Amino acid sequence: MRSLVLAALLAAGSAQAADLPLTPAGPRAIWTWEGESYAMLDSEGAAAQGIAFLKAKSIGTIYLYADASRGRNLIASQPQAYRRLLRRMHASGLKVYALLGSGYLNTERYVLPRHREDALAMLQRVLDYNKAAAPEERFDGINLDIEPHILAEWSTRKMELLANFVEMSDALMRLKAASGQALPMGPAIPFWLDGIQLDWKGQRKPVSQHVQDIYDFVALMDYRDHADGGDGLVSHAMDELSYGEAIGRPVMIGIETMPNALKKVSFHHLGEADLERELAATSRSVGRMRSFGGYVVHHYAAYRRWLGLE
Repeated sequence: MRSLVLAALLAAGSAQAADLPLTPAGPRAIWTWEGESYAMLDSEGAAAQGIAFLKAKSIGTIYLYADASRGRNLIASQPQAYRRLLRRMHASGLKVYALLGSGYLNTERYVLPRHREDALAMLQRVLDYNKAAAPEERFDGINLDIEPHILAEWSTRKMELLANFVEMSDALMRLKAASGQALPMGPAIPFWLDGIQLDWKGQRKPVSQHVQDIYDFVALMDYRDHADGGDGLVSHAMDELSYGEAIGRPVMIGIETMPNALKKVSFHHLGEADLERELAATSRSVGRMRSFGGYVVHHYAAYRRWLGLE
């Protein structure tokens, strides 16, 4: 009897294992905010832990915060800390993108014309850092997280703020072009921008398409806990992926692990096997599209907590 029970358990375990992908579905990146990024910059132990974790989870690119936090701005005042960490991460096979945008700095305000110089200065610091750094110490790209829909005036000035966001984006990309640096730059954008039409430079098209025209890539905040159906990851990403296919620009599909009162927004209430199943299903649907750039996880500390590591 005992052997029959053991055989049944082994068979069940094998069936569950068969349901999980043998390799992660698609390339992966991860947003890494102020606290975790500064910890890795300050501490060799935190850096070693972070690198080991990313490698274990098959995350090939880290979006590493590269602006001010709690009275310090290490990219400007201690660039050697970034040089040391980027050398180490590159030696481990990781790519490192500078992550710009911050709740601490309220950078959603940067879309407003009176804060345009702040946005340009934020980017200029990274461009200056890269210019002065050795090749193995340079950022491989830049990800921006500046979200105008967070502003209090969003409900009454939505179209104006979106136009400001597009104008700011154009100014940032022109600054990057003027630097002569070819590193790819792209923003985090919500999936619903494809449902809002905007007139800009004589063209009326979805805001998402204006943004994709301007930047080198986009990281789509496609926050859903399932792949299929009209309210799933695939459906919400398809417009951006199709347009990216047409213009030759990649789209990263963002996923959420933080708790949310609206359960469908995050994988927090599910397990890692559920996440891997849904990402595998998403990849089966869109993985052959040239515009599919992989997944980006929100975010380092929340993901570790969700996995029970903190």
